[in-house]
Amino acid sequence: MADIFARRMGTVHRSFIREILKVTADPEIISFAGGLPNPELFPVAAMDKAAHEVFSTIGASALQYSTTEGDAGLRAIIARRYKENRGLDVDPDSILITTGSQQILDMVAKVFIDRGDKVVIERPGYLGAIQAFSLFEPEFVSVSLEPDGPDLAELEAAFRAGAKCFYSVPNFQNPSGVSYSLAKRQAVARLLDEYGVLFVEDDPYGELRFMGDDLPSIFSLRKNPGILCGSFSKIAAPGFRLGWLVADRAVLDKLVIAKQAADLHTSTVAQAIMRRYLETNDIEGHVALIRERYGSQREVMVEMIRRYFPPEVSIIEPEGGMFLWATMPRGASSMDLFDAAIKDKVAFVPGQPFHVDGTGDNTLRLNFSNSDAPRIEEGIRRLGRSIQTILK
Repeated sequence: MADIFARRMGTVHRSFIREILKVTADPEIISFAGGLPNPELFPVAAMDKAAHEVFSTIGASALQYSTTEGDAGLRAIIARRYKENRGLDVDPDSILITTGSQQILDMVAKVFIDRGDKVVIERPGYLGAIQAFSLFEPEFVSVSLEPDGPDLAELEAAFRAGAKCFYSVPNFQNPSGVSYSLAKRQAVARLLDEYGVLFVEDDPYGELRFMGDDLPSIFSLRKNPGILCGSFSKIAAPGFRLGWLVADRAVLDKLVIAKQAADLHTSTVAQAIMRRYLETNDIEGHVALIRERYGSQREVMVEMIRRYFPPEVSIIEPEGGMFLWATMPRGASSMDLFDAAIKDKVAFVPGQPFHVDGTGDNTLRLNFSNSDAPRIEEGIRRLGRSIQTILK
């Protein structure tokens, strides 16, 4: 039976996080594992109204095939928001609507990665990108993350060695929560242009800043071809599976071909409802509400960690996003901690799967966006108790 599968399937495994989520289906478990938005903030009534208006106005056309590039009105709204919120001039025709930002990673892999190509990622890196790229058998080169972004010496060495692509999450990185400083963004842009490396900037969390100042995207600072990824999953509703990318024309054309081969186009219905929702609601006010809630939940988690975790456990305190990263003393195992914590009805994601080089066993990712303050306090109290147990 094994002989019927493509060789590449032997190098890729199920998503570690998705498998953990099966374990956390037990309602008694307090889960900090999934990268889930808070469902209390989903605009259910507004989306319901938008859906009714879509079917009562454009009717059957919402159920018809559409263009691969996506709804023109929705792309215009995305472009306008880039201009108003980020000061970034984006031509709507340079935007491609996708079935979630995960599809972007799949298409990037198909279009750009040949077996053995050097793909640079952050260490720790986003697990969804690792999984998507792994199917195409690249040689991963991981670059250390410092508190303000990548180690520039390591990054330049990777570029000099013939890297083809650099994938990064500069704003509130998943899993670490690290954000690149302005100086690091400018330096990365210079290196990308100097070595001609394709840049894929994933920005699903950029609008979820709780403190500090917004910084320009690296995409806007570089001159060579690049791809900027965005998503409605974190600011509206993940169930619609609506993302987008911005790219130069030559890059966009190839990605359109890959998308046509995959699914022809993203759901016409989902695009129409999202467009109507954005046209008739205050999305900026909604995002502000999300930022306020997540910022509060983040503060509670940081405070509880200070109260209940052993002092030898260090954390990265993010300025936004959905995740907090913790590091235990060297030699401690987050997999052992996971087993102990599950017995105490609390879950998180061990850090090792985020490292393509096999390191990170003493690290863990905690999600603060999907729990209220009482559950955060109780969950961190339990987890602190489990950490004390394994460190004895």
